[in-house]
Amino acid sequence: MEHQKNFDKDQKEFVEKLVTLKRTSKTVKGGRRMSFAALTVVGDQKGRVGYGFGKANDVSEAIKKSIDKAKRNLITMPMKNGTIPHDIIGKYKSSSVLLKPACSGTGIIAGGAVRAILDAAGATDVLSKSLGSSTAENVVRATFNAIERMMNAGSIAKNRGKTLDELWG
Repeated sequence: MEHQKNFDKDQKEFVEKLVTLKRTSKTVKGGRRMSFAALTVVGDQKGRVGYGFGKANDVSEAIKKSIDKAKRNLITMPMKNGTIPHDIIGKYKSSSVLLKPACSGTGIIAGGAVRAILDAAGATDVLSKSLGSSTAENVVRATFNAIERMMNAGSIAKNRGKTLDELWG
């Protein structure tokens, strides 16, 4: 019973956002058979964020599958005072996403898929522009490509064998 309580506590710490829900139909002898595909983003609003894609014959089952996959694929987004540390362009196939840091009070200026990711990660001030293909899944993967390649000042200083003060000058 104790294990179940801890599991429920873990469930509540994540923010779940549905990015897209697609319905597909297959024509069979008896008529049309519907199936659903869901793309969700999950984050703890402290820098950890992940995405998942799930398919099922029922909407709620597809969403549940995608949330489970998103929780298994969490990555950490470096943040500095509610924004990102530097400009970066993430690419996936023909989608590109430009992310830029913004001063406090700006808010998240982004489209649907990118906004969901940044909200779930806990960023408060970021500018973004989606370039190229606007397919939601490709935009999400391009955004995650940018987040994965983002550099953190603390880790760079550690790799160079310096302190943060020496790095900033």
